[in-house]
Parts: sequence; C-alpha cells; structure tokens
Amino acid sequence: MFPQRLPEIMCRIVRAIDANLQLSRIYGINVGELGHTLVIFFFSTIVSLIDSTMDDWGLQIAPVGRQSGSFGSMEHHQRNVDISSQDNKRSGHREYMRNMNSLIAMEVLENLTRSRKALALLRLVHMNMPDKFNGLLQRLQFLEACKLPSPNLISAKEVLARLSSNIHKVLAFESDLKRSFIGMFLDIRSIKNVPCSDSGSALSACWAPFDIYMESAMDARQLPLTSTTAILTETIFSLQALNRASWQETFLALWLSALRLVQRERDPIEGPIPRLEARLCILLCIVPLAIADVLMDDIDLSSTFSCDPSACILSDLGHGHRIDEKVHGLRRNGLISSLQLLGQFSGLLHPPELVQDAANSAAAKAANFSSKQMKGNDSVGIGDHDVLVKCGGNMRHLIVEACIARRLMDTSAYFWAGYVPTSVMSIPDSSMKEMSPWSAFMEGGALTASLINSLVATPATCFAEIEKLYYVALNGSNEEKSAAARIICGASLSRGWNIQEHVVKFVVKLLSPPVPAGHNGPQSHFVDYMPMLTALLFGASSIDTVHILSLHGVVPEVAAALMPLCEVYGSLIPLSSCESRASEEPSVYMVFSAAFLFLLRLWKFYKPAIEGGAIGAELTLEYLMLLHNSRKSFASHDSAPQNEVNSSTNQTSSTSDEHVYIDNYPRLRAWYCQNRICIASPLSGVCSGSPVHQVANKILSMIYWKMTRSTSSSGNSSTTPPNSGVGGSPISAGEEPYQRPVLCAWEVLEAIPFVLEAILSACAYGRLSSRDLTTGLRDLVDFLPASLATIISYFSAEVTRGIWGPVPMNGIDWPSPTQNIESVEYEIKEILASAGVNSPSYPSGVVPMLPLPMAALVSLTITFKLDKSLEYIHAVAGPAMENCASYCPGPSMPIIGSLWTQKVRRWHDYIIVSCSRCVLQQNKEALAQLVRSCFASFLGPPDDLNRLLTNQPCLNGLLGDKIAALGVPLSIAPGLLYLRSCRFIQDKQYLSDTIIRLVVEYGSKLATQCTETSSARLKSGQASLSLAAARIKEVALLGASLLCSAGKMQLAQELFQETIPTWLLTSREEKHGEGSFASCMFEGYAMAYFVYSTCAFTCGIRVRAAPWTYSRRSHIIGIHMDFLAGVLEGNMSLGCHPVTWKAYISCLVGLVVSFAPAWVREVKHETLGRLARRLWGWHELELALSLLERGGFATMGHLAEFLSVID
Repeated sequence: MFPQRLPEIMCRIVRAIDANLQLSRIYGINVGELGHTLVIFFFSTIVSLIDSTMDDWGLQIAPVGRQSGSFGSMEHHQRNVDISSQDNKRSGHREYMRNMNSLIAMEVLENLTRSRKALALLRLVHMNMPDKFNGLLQRLQFLEACKLPSPNLISAKEVLARLSSNIHKVLAFESDLKRSFIGMFLDIRSIKNVPCSDSGSALSACWAPFDIYMESAMDARQLPLTSTTAILTETIFSLQALNRASWQETFLALWLSALRLVQRERDPIEGPIPRLEARLCILLCIVPLAIADVLMDDIDLSSTFSCDPSACILSDLGHGHRIDEKVHGLRRNGLISSLQLLGQFSGLLHPPELVQDAANSAAAKAANFSSKQMKGNDSVGIGDHDVLVKCGGNMRHLIVEACIARRLMDTSAYFWAGYVPTSVMSIPDSSMKEMSPWSAFMEGGALTASLINSLVATPATCFAEIEKLYYVALNGSNEEKSAAARIICGASLSRGWNIQEHVVKFVVKLLSPPVPAGHNGPQSHFVDYMPMLTALLFGASSIDTVHILSLHGVVPEVAAALMPLCEVYGSLIPLSSCESRASEEPSVYMVFSAAFLFLLRLWKFYKPAIEGGAIGAELTLEYLMLLHNSRKSFASHDSAPQNEVNSSTNQTSSTSDEHVYIDNYPRLRAWYCQNRICIASPLSGVCSGSPVHQVANKILSMIYWKMTRSTSSSGNSSTTPPNSGVGGSPISAGEEPYQRPVLCAWEVLEAIPFVLEAILSACAYGRLSSRDLTTGLRDLVDFLPASLATIISYFSAEVTRGIWGPVPMNGIDWPSPTQNIESVEYEIKEILASAGVNSPSYPSGVVPMLPLPMAALVSLTITFKLDKSLEYIHAVAGPAMENCASYCPGPSMPIIGSLWTQKVRRWHDYIIVSCSRCVLQQNKEALAQLVRSCFASFLGPPDDLNRLLTNQPCLNGLLGDKIAALGVPLSIAPGLLYLRSCRFIQDKQYLSDTIIRLVVEYGSKLATQCTETSSARLKSGQASLSLAAARIKEVALLGASLLCSAGKMQLAQELFQETIPTWLLTSREEKHGEGSFASCMFEGYAMAYFVYSTCAFTCGIRVRAAPWTYSRRSHIIGIHMDFLAGVLEGNMSLGCHPVTWKAYISCLVGLVVSFAPAWVREVKHETLGRLARRLWGWHELELALSLLERGGFATMGHLAEFLSVID
C-alpha cells in the first residue's frame, strides 16, 4: 500500500513545506513538485543565511520597488555603532557568540555551495529566475564592499571570498561535457587566423552556408516569400554559435561571402534573369539590414554564444541592462574591425563597371570630409564637390556608406588608415559640379521631361526625397503622378541601396493608394489613379525589380495589393472595341493585364496543388494571403520597442490593417477556382446559349477574322477554318475590320479555355493549320495580354495529361529546330559534364516532335518581341514553358532551346543552361551525380582519404569564381547548377536521401582515415580526431545548406518526421573490419550535425522563433525528440548500428544544449525526462543534466532524480 500512496504523501510534504516557508508567494512560482521544492528551498536557505548574517553584522539593504528575494538599485547604510552604549546594552559574551554564529554560518554556506550538486541547483535558479539570482549576487557584492563591524571577523573575509567564488562559478560554469569524447566534437571553432587572400575563399569552410544561401537567393524563378534579411539574420546567429566564432570573424565571413556573390557575375550571361543590381542589393542593403537586426537583437545570454568569456559575465551587478550594452558593444566593435580587415581582400573590392562611379563618389565623400576636419569646418575653398577621385574608390567605400546610412557606425571610418585614396586632388570653386537632379526636385523644380529622365537614371540619396516623390504620386496632376511612379521604380529602386528598404515600402504603399479627398460615386477610387498605377505596374514588373522586391520579403504584401486592382480593372468594360489599339493612353485591358500577370508571377498558377501535402508545400494564392494576414497579426501583437534602425519585419508591413482573403474578390475567386479545375481535370462541356458560350463565340469570331485576313494576304488558302464555334454553334465570318468584342476582362478569361479547346481540336483534326493556330493565339494575346495566363494553364494541363499526340517540328507545319539542334544537344552534354554529370545520349536521325499543346505554346512564345516593355510577358511565359517541358515525354528541351536560340542568339548561353536544368528534373541518376559532384568539388572525392583531411575545402570549386567568362567554352560549377535546379526537382524525397547518404559516406571515410593516421586508441590521436571532427561539421553544413536550398521548412519537417527516423530504423549491411566501430560512430556524429544544422537554418536558434516558422519549430523538434525517446525506451526496434545510434543521440543533444538551448524549452518535459534517464544509463550524466537544466521549471522534478549520483 505504501508505494501506491507515495505520490500522495510527497504532495502533502510539498504543500506543507510551501505553506510554512511561503515559497510560492515569495518567488512568484507554483511550487507543486518535489523538484521545485528542493531547488527553491536550497536557494532560500542560502539567501536566509546571508540575510541573517548581515543582520548580525548590523548591515542593511533597502530594496526599491522589488519583492523579497529580488533586488534592484540599492542604498547600503552602515549602522553607526556607539561602542560605549552597546557595552551598556549587551554583554561581551553575547557579542562574541553573535560574531561566531555569523562566521560559522558563512563557513556552512561556503561548504554547502562547494559541491557539484549545489552548482546544479544554483544554475537552475540562474537560468530560470535570473532576477532572484542577481539578488543573491548583489548581497555578496554588498558584503564584500562593506567594512565589518568587528576586528574579530577578519577571517570571515576569507570565507566570504571563497563563498563568492563558489557562487560565481555558476556564471562561468563550463560543463564537464567538454572533457568527454563527445565534447571534442562540439568544441570545434572556426579558423582564427584569417588568411589575407584576394578572394577570401581560403577562409574556413564552416562559413560556406553564407555563400550558398546568397547564391540560391539569386534564382528569380522561385521568388522568396520571406525577407532575405530575416533569413540571413537567423543564419548569422546559427553559424556564429556553431562555429564558436567572435563577431569579427562572423561579420568578416559575411562580407566576404557577399562580395564573392557580386564578383561571381561581373560579366553576366544575357537572358531574362536578374542582373547585377540584385547581387548588389544583397551586399549593400540586405547584409547591412541583417547586421542591424543582429546589433539590435534583444540579448539573451542563454541562447547566444560568444567566444569572448567576458561577454558572458555580469560586469555590473544590479544593473542588468549593462549586460546588453556590453554584448551590443562587442557586436558593434566586431562589425567595425571586420570592415577594417576587409581592406586586405583587394581581389574582391574591385568594383564592377556599374558601380565604379558610385564607389568613386563614396571615396570622394570620405576624402572631402576628412579634408574639412583637418582644415577646420570654417575653411574656404573646399566644397562638397571639390574633391575628385581619379581612381581608388572600391566596394569597401560603398559598404561603409551603406552602414553609415543605417547608423551602424559613424564617420570615424573616414579616418581609418588607408581608407581615403591617395589619388585625390582639389580643384578650384569655379569647377563645381552641376546640381544633382534630386536637389533641383527638392527645391521645387517642375517635372520636365529632362528632369524626369535624370531622376529616373539617378538614385535618390535620402528618405526625404523619396517621401516627397511618394506624395507627388498621390496628389499631383495625372502627368505628375505618372512621372513620379516611373521615377520611384527607376534607379532609386534598383540602385538606391542606402535607402532601398524605404523605396520598396513606398512602392508597396502606392499599389494600394488611399481614397482621395474629392472622390465620390460608385466607381472605385483605383480608377482615379489609373495613370499612376499604369506607370507603377509596368515599372515594378521588370525582372530585376520583382526580384528586388522579393529579396525584401514583400511578395505577400504585393499580392495583397494587386488583388483589388485586378478585381476592379477586370470588371471594367472598355469604352470602345478599338481601345486596346490606342498606344498613347493606357487601356483598361493593359492596366488589368499588367496587374494580373504581376500577381500570377508571385505563385505557381499553372501547377496543381499537392494533395495531402503540408501547408506551404506548394505555393498558392491562399498561402500568400495566409502569410500576409499572419504578418499583420504578428505586427499588431508585437510590442517590441522600435529602435533607430528599422527592422526587416517592420519594413514589410503593408499600409492596410485589414486581413485580405480571396473570397473578398468574387471575380478573381471565380477565375482562380476555374483555373484550378482546368488544371486538375479536362474541361466539361459548356451549355449552348449560356453567357460563357456567347463570349467564347465572339472571341472565336474575332480570331477567325484575323485568320482569314492573314490567309488572304499571304495567298495561302490551304486552311479550312472551323465552321462551328464552342458547342457546335456557327460563328460569323463577316466581322468588320478591327471589330473586337466589348467585354470586361474577367468575361474574356472565363471563356478562353473553351476557345482554346475548340481551336486546338480543330488543329488536331486538320481543320486549322498550325500557322493559323499560332496567329489566332497571338491575336488573342494582343487583344488581352492577360489571356496568356489562361493559355499557359490550359496547355500545361493538357501536356501533363498526355492526351494529345505529338506533331513533327519539320519546318512545314511547325517551326524546325534542325538548324542547330545537334549543337545544342552537344553543348548541353558539355555543360553537364563540366558539372560532373554524365547526361544520357540523345537519339539521332529522329524527326523532332512535341505534343501539340507544347508545340503551340512554343510557337506562340517565339512570336513575342524582345522589348523591355514586354518583360512582364516574358517573365510569365519563360518559367511556365520550362515547367511544361519537364512533363513532356522524351527530350523536349533541346528542341525548345534550339528554336529559341535561333530567335535570340544573344540568349544562347542562358538557354543552354536552362536546357541543362531540365535534364536534372527528369533524370534521377543525373541528379545524384550532380549532388555527389557538389560534395567532391568542395571537400574532395570520398575515396581520396589524404585530401579529405589535409586539403582545405574549395568554395570556388563548388560555386565557381565567375558564372560566365568571355571567349571560353560555356561551363558551370556543380553547386551553381544545383542551386538553379534543386527547387524544381519533383522527387524531393530522393534528393534528401541522396544528400543523407553522402553525409554518412563522408563521415565513414573520415573515420577510416582518422584511425589509419592515429594510434590504435581513437582518443590518443587527438590532433587527427579534432581535424576529422572539423571536417565532419563541414560535410554536414554543406549537406544542410544544399537541402535547405531545395525545400526550406517543408524538407526540414520531412527530414525530422520521416527521413531520419526511417534511416535509423532501417537495417543495413554491417561494416566489418578494423575501422567499423569508428565508422559507425562518425556516421552518427555526421548525421547529428546535419540534422541540427538543417533545423537551425530553417527555424533559427533564438528564444524568439523566426516569424515564418510560427509554431512549426516546436512541432518539428518535439516530434523528433518524442521519436528518440520512444526508441530509447524500446517502443521501436532499431535498424542502424547501436554505435551509430548512441553517437547520433549524444551529439544531437549536445549540439542542442550547447548552441540552441531555446529548443529545449519547446519540448515536453516528460520527453526531456525520458531522454535524460536514458542518457544517464549511458553514463552521459553531464549531458543529461545539461538537458534538464535548460528545460525550465517543468524539469526540476526530473533533475531531482539525478542529485544522488552527482559527484
């Protein structure tokens, strides 16, 4: 009976102790478990003994505005002791006993706090109740500073010093974990002596995730939904902690990665891809904003790590905010020193031609400022533009200006040694440069054509200039509104890096203009802004601009702003049927098409949603709105104080506080649902005489008139047009010239799928020639450019269904690729071979064929002119056509690439690379070869054991130093080809398995090399083991970076929930031989590093989870920890080697408690207790204690179980 009643008895004891000592009331927590009682009682005893001793000594501490046990600012008074009056009040014996009691109490405390058990208990208080622990430290500091009342208490000073030393060990606590074998794998630091090379590529490979992430962000086909600044901020914290690096090392590695990103595309290949401006955006805007977030982060010493021990020690007890100031100072000093060291990397600092003038101006500004300071501010003869730089302005000058603009540093950088170029000269005042166009604008100059052109080509220099332009766009005349929108989308958006985040914000705000003061009537106020919106939509829809907007994370906000524009302009009826032909004035169709195609570029409108997939697995319009609304909720509930530097989260907030739902826009929702139905299943028949049927026949009549007109003019009458419209109804052949249906855009889009089915069927049965089919499609796009979206969706769906037969691309019916298809196929094989991939051979002597919808789509797209004003069309057609080709049977991309290279020769290299990507999407073996080539180019081949340990990993081998080089055969680095292809791999699970296999393989090979070069006992070869551990971390970081580039949060979730559990539970062939034990152990360590790094990169390690993770981080980590605990308890049978299993768990838990303690709080305390008990059973006591210490109050009860075995 007694064992069954034990919990009840323990509860009674706990309640009795709490009732008598009032622990819950004093410490403000619910003392409901024995562990809570033990910790709080122990701490309360120490505090009570110290308070009693101070009372015996006649010392007082007056708490101000704090409850008992917590002390803030203090006033300490030493009681004036009148010895003569005391002699009259008490005897000398009582005084002696009083002093002896206090001395004994101090000795008891010193002995009590000396043990490891005491440290464990006090550390729990320190980590979970820091204010209470600070109160204890303040008492000790007060006692050490006070003069003792009796000379007999001199020995108490020594005891007090030892007691204080014991307590302070809690702050400087270093776990015995470091002295264990697993500790050697965790205590790996980055290279301290940074080599001064031109490229910085010799810097430790543990910073490679910076380069990989930045390069992956350059793929414009997959627009990032989350701010690149926010993701980069989390990556900075994760790598700084994992590498145990100083902030100087961290920031220097970050700058070097961004500089390599820019230098990699000094001479970019031509094509519809982002240019150098997007890379400069990363270097000069995104990286400074990420550093600003790091500097202004709420410091939490439990979740961050600095290799400087002084950062982790309370420098001024009683003033907790000084901790923040010290750590903040360390970070800011690290930034400044990293920029000073940056000058040593001359090979990366040479500016591209695009920014040569800007670099020279920045250098001139520094020279002018320093010259003024040296000669005095009142000196004459030196004006703002009087210093010219012949040469010498470099990328560091631009970086420093970007940091100064965001108040990350001050102008003292101008006085660094060697910062101001020596090749400067002063010129007389008479040679003053002409006034900046922005100065003329700010002084009230009229927006003439010449000034507008100058403002478009010259980036704004300050926030005030952009703000004034914003109000002109809202309140000016129609001409001024249009000009202002055009200016704001010009150089200020693409090259105004010092204020780019503000320009992006104003662009988003202009997409949702407010209701003007004089507006009335039923018509939407968006129509009043038609001139401004036209210029804004066409200016912001260029490939470079859209990519820059996405880098700032405003894609959900832009989508939310475009939806009402589409709804309004798509519902307007044009004034006449000839409106679309007017080139001077913007038409309703043109404004709608610009907004609609812009919206569609933000999500994959032509792909079906994945059934059963997690939310966010496939980008949809609903998911975009979910992100937008979540951000609004997050911003409205975020009470964090604003600092002087705007955070990335605040920059992306939209102007409206209302949530946006697709149901609010019925016409858009109707098209959205129809588009999804069209993709998911074949069209069903349309009722004759219905409104949709009538509109479809009108469109067919328009297309037929165009066909017959073109046939008559060419003299070719071989085509027999379809004699019936949709549903078999006759169509009219007597349309007047230029007569087009007067319909709102939504009605046209609703009918187009049925039109496409009719003309495609007619072509398939020979009633319509391929030439006339292409002409009709082109006329439809000319009539309503937005119809291109429906054409793409319909043709993509039909190609996927595979119900249309192939047509010969022979140059008679359809355009022929035979002119250069052999050379294109050869170049595809060559470029894949340069990346380490053996592509399959293409059949020779076979007539090129494509499915009918694919042939029609290609024929249509090659009729589009390559005009800058049509970028908004090419940006939609290009990615959709490449996606459609991946579903075609047989090698279709060489055919498509050949046709396009014939049309646009200057895009040749871009087209060949695009064709190469398609091979990887269709061929799993080629994908596996590419991933292996990525590992080999960075780390060396796994079979070359000597190189694995002795050679430095090669970042240039992975990503290359240049994307293209003039005059040499086209080649591409394996990592670069992977980053351009991985997001579109259909079988992501296969990709994940391939990466894991390589991580495990490299870990095993490193173990073999380590055991061969070390002594028989593994621990005796410490130097070789340490190097092998560093290589394991680099292998895991590479694998995690490649995996995160392919799938971000979704792949990370699958990795934790499915991939790793399956790998651990699946039986494999056992290794035999001398190195099998070490191989299994290294495999476990490599997997642990890989899993930890993947989660850190996707979810962040800080206490406050990244906004884009929401509650998914705790869910992902919790499920995996539950799985580990379940296997440890025997609920599932293990498939991998027991050594691998033990190494995996030990290393993973060690990584989490060392670098991501915030994750521990997100795991159920029952799970933590189960893990700790099993670790204890493995004699990993320190690891178990570290895990429970970070679990908060909930794990105190579990920790009490271990006190009896702590030495």
